[in-house]
Amino acid sequence: MRFFLFKILILSYSIWGFTQEIDNSYLIDSIQKNILNSKIIDSSLIANSHYRIGELYRYDFQADSAYYHYHKAEKYYKNLNNKIKLARTLYGIAVIQKNEKDMTGSELTSIEAISLLESLKETNEVKKYKSFIYNNLGLVFGQLEQYEESISYYKKSLDLKERLKGNNEVTIIKSKNNLALSYKNAGIYDLALEYYSQIINKKDLINNYPDIYALVLDNFAHTLYLSGKHKDLPNLYFDALKVTDSVNPNGYNSIIINQHLAEYFNNIKNEDSAKYYAYKAKNISEEYHNDDLLKSLLLLSKIEKGEKAAEHLKAYVKLSDSLQKAERAIRNKFARIRFETKQIEQENIKISKERTWLLIISVVAILASFLLYLVITQRNKNKELQFIQKQQETNEEIYNLMLSQNESIEEARTLEKKRISEELHDGVLGRLFGTRLSLDSLNMSNSDEAIKTRSQYIEGLKTIEEDIRKVSHELNTDFVSGSGFIDIIKTLVETQSLAYNLNYALEHDDDINWDSVTNKKKIHIYRIIQETLHNIYKHASASKVNISFKSKNNVICLTIEDDGSGFDVNKAKSGIGLKNMNSRIKEINGTLSINSEKDIGTKVTIEAPIP
Repeated sequence: MRFFLFKILILSYSIWGFTQEIDNSYLIDSIQKNILNSKIIDSSLIANSHYRIGELYRYDFQADSAYYHYHKAEKYYKNLNNKIKLARTLYGIAVIQKNEKDMTGSELTSIEAISLLESLKETNEVKKYKSFIYNNLGLVFGQLEQYEESISYYKKSLDLKERLKGNNEVTIIKSKNNLALSYKNAGIYDLALEYYSQIINKKDLINNYPDIYALVLDNFAHTLYLSGKHKDLPNLYFDALKVTDSVNPNGYNSIIINQHLAEYFNNIKNEDSAKYYAYKAKNISEEYHNDDLLKSLLLLSKIEKGEKAAEHLKAYVKLSDSLQKAERAIRNKFARIRFETKQIEQENIKISKERTWLLIISVVAILASFLLYLVITQRNKNKELQFIQKQQETNEEIYNLMLSQNESIEEARTLEKKRISEELHDGVLGRLFGTRLSLDSLNMSNSDEAIKTRSQYIEGLKTIEEDIRKVSHELNTDFVSGSGFIDIIKTLVETQSLAYNLNYALEHDDDINWDSVTNKKKIHIYRIIQETLHNIYKHASASKVNISFKSKNNVICLTIEDDGSGFDVNKAKSGIGLKNMNSRIKEINGTLSINSEKDIGTKVTIEAPIP
């Protein structure tokens, strides 16, 4: 909301301009407060605000405040590299310097502004500000009484103004008036009168711009007076005074006209009228306390006689000294502002360098940290890869061991089955076959009972023969290979239990089809049992361990339970063993849960899908 009001204030300023309807102090206070209170991050907007405050102060004749804000705007525009607005701001500074009698400073500032504009494309705006700056240079050299240079700059200004787009009648008239003024002060009265006549004869000038008409008419009358042409005097002075009083009675513009009237009447020895207009000029100029008051006092010192003349002369000297001191103070203040700004700029440069070095050091530190992070990360990845490789080698070793052990078991079983088969075939089966033949030979007896009995024996022997043949055939066929994994687990448990001085119980569900379980999953289950038994020995101080395999919904459920000391699962640190178990469980898409109670024992439950 504050920022919105700020923009409204600026807009109102730009629309209304500097008229009496605007409360300048209200605008200045409002803009300043919004600059301080609003979080404005647009440097261009801040620069424009300082420039406009400077303009308001300049037209309110507060030179030091105007200079301060102009100077602020100058710094922002320099940082933004906005040459046109920077030149415009420098023009405002040059005008203040000229008004405060710092002619050298005003000249240098004006030349700097002109140089900036010369580097830009000659747009209408560029030409406008160049004409203003040339006009200011004309005023500077006019006050320095260097009228040749003054006339030259006025002509440049007038030439540019006549080439501007739009209605520039007023500003052209002012330049012609200034040019005529320099001709008048240089004693070239004919050219001065020529320019004054051009202005006065403009149609409707008195109606449209009465204040300008009165100013030009007064200058025209004073030029006639200086050139010795008194025919139309003092009527022209009276006409000018009448017009200016109709606009602003006893206003600032009437001071010079009253001075000229006093000068004229003093010249023709009309002392009363001379005193009247001289005192009138003095009384009005006292409100402004500037050079016009100084001129009025000097004029009265010439018109009055005796002690009064001396009093006015003393007042003149005193005011002159006071104005000079004030002008020096203002110029010194301007110098201090620039000096302090230079100091601030140097400090800002120093801070900028420090920030640059800090940025460089920070970037280097960040890059070094990033490289160090990459090195450490890569090293950890290498370690992880080495661990995985080592784990793979261990798994392969276990797998080969399991295969070797399984082959030994299967070989022993095969030999045993072959031996039993041969024994059945060559021993029992042979004897039974001989008995059957003997019985068959005894079948020669014709008694019904003998025949019936022999037939029953023979049939029984046939049945035994077929059963033994069937058993022999089945024994000679390979066992289901899956049963070998349980034997491997049993060997592991027996070995570990013996080494760890543990009693064990191993239960397994015969429904588990270990042939459908991948070798990778078998290896991980083997390793998990091995790691769990090691942890029981190392931490639990247990005396017994129960291990069971069950099948539920095509999921292998492995339970390992001990009667050890137990531990707090929530507070226990995750060591390398538990991390490895979790890693293996993750590999086989299983789940791991650990339940433990102090002084009761620990139960590890692992579930893994069979496929």
